[in-house]
Amino acid sequence: MNMPTTKPRRGRPPKASHENRDTKAELIRSGLEQLTENGFASSGIDKILKKVKVPKGSFYHYFASKEAFGQAVIDNYAKYFANKLDTCLLDESYPALKRISNFVEDAKIGMIRHNFKRGCLVGNLGQEVDLLPESYREQLVDIFHSWQHRVAQCLITAKAEGQLSATADCELLAEFFWIGWEGAVSRSKLVQSTQPLDNYFNCFISSLPR
Repeated sequence: MNMPTTKPRRGRPPKASHENRDTKAELIRSGLEQLTENGFASSGIDKILKKVKVPKGSFYHYFASKEAFGQAVIDNYAKYFANKLDTCLLDESYPALKRISNFVEDAKIGMIRHNFKRGCLVGNLGQEVDLLPESYREQLVDIFHSWQHRVAQCLITAKAEGQLSATADCELLAEFFWIGWEGAVSRSKLVQSTQPLDNYFNCFISSLPR
């Protein structure tokens, strides 16, 4: 996708603010689908606009530039995924390590539902970082840190529950979790099976200091 900052062009304005909000959301959803399934290099703004039926000249009424559009797509995905994490990792009806297991099970269901066509947008873009606008790099790093912090807090709870050693470095373990998890997601997408997710998580759990 050619995403550098582009000078806004004139085009047909939206008819009403309500329509503007709906169309903007549809563009973000379409961009999310394209980037998650095809990656940055293989995606194009024309496909996104065609699916939402928005004239190319009208695009700049919704986003200041293609780079700003990409930032909005990434931010939208990050908020969606953070909510999924919080739903699992903050559920006090389960022991802390079981909460992480519940997240894994939810992820498996999602990959099956989308026929293994969609992986992790943030992980995918991280692998294409040299092709991205520089502004995306910091955005992606911040998102990973946010996810890492959530898992670290869950591991700290596991430590308090006596499930982990008192000397466990929860921040380091959380970083290790995400590094391995992104690889497992990519492998699952490749082989069209959730087995790599199970294999990785079982190894992660068995390696935790007790």
